[in-house]
Amino acid sequence: MSAILVFDIGNQHINIGVFEGDALRVSWRISTRVEGTPDEYAVLLNTLLRQSKSAYEFSGGILASSVPPILPTFVELCRAQFGWLPLVVSAGVKTGIKIRTDNPREVGADRVANALAAKTLHGAPAIIIDFSPITIFDAVNAQGEYVGSAIAPGLNISADALFRSAAQLLRVELSPPNPPLPIGKNTINAVRAGLVYGYVSMIEGMVARFKNELGQNATVIATGEQISLVMSETRVVDVIDEQLTLRGLQLIFELNHKSK
Repeated sequence: MSAILVFDIGNQHINIGVFEGDALRVSWRISTRVEGTPDEYAVLLNTLLRQSKSAYEFSGGILASSVPPILPTFVELCRAQFGWLPLVVSAGVKTGIKIRTDNPREVGADRVANALAAKTLHGAPAIIIDFSPITIFDAVNAQGEYVGSAIAPGLNISADALFRSAAQLLRVELSPPNPPLPIGKNTINAVRAGLVYGYVSMIEGMVARFKNELGQNATVIATGEQISLVMSETRVVDVIDEQLTLRGLQLIFELNHKSK
């Protein structure tokens, strides 16, 4: 069975997935290096593929990037290694999602992929929380349309800002206080309580506000690399799908492949 390669290129990390049909067979997360060459990324990709201990025959691929300078690198990687050019999610590509914002061109490809995956796999209306270095809330209405977002600092960004601004505060591990109480009895627990519980309260407050707009039946979907930091502390999330973006990109690939 032929497979496709999926690349989700972010500012800090690149998520790579291998799909056979609708099934995500394997995925990896590597660091983004804008200065990396196609050959360097090819060596890393081939190493990862060998470690998977499966022989895949790739018929195509798709990529979404929030780092424009790196796009040519991965296009060339696919051409040189596999003999085909990847589908690049941009204007003119079928996405299956109507974008109801002031300027649809501002909406990143990863946001569109998340919205499509949410609508297709989990239903609409939906609230998508992307726990990446920044926290993004995406809204999909009952008609399956992308209607906007909210952007907030991620937990690590908030922690870094706190420690930079208060020289006397010790840098602590990002985890709930021990014991798990909102009022810390020492500096370490006070910092942890403020960061973790404050962040969770922001998540819960934003979900409540989004549901006031989309409807109380909106499905809340969590994705992104920092899910584990907060999932044990809140019950507002209905579905955890760490590879939501990769799944959305695979759906976009199939949509465009069938149209041809």
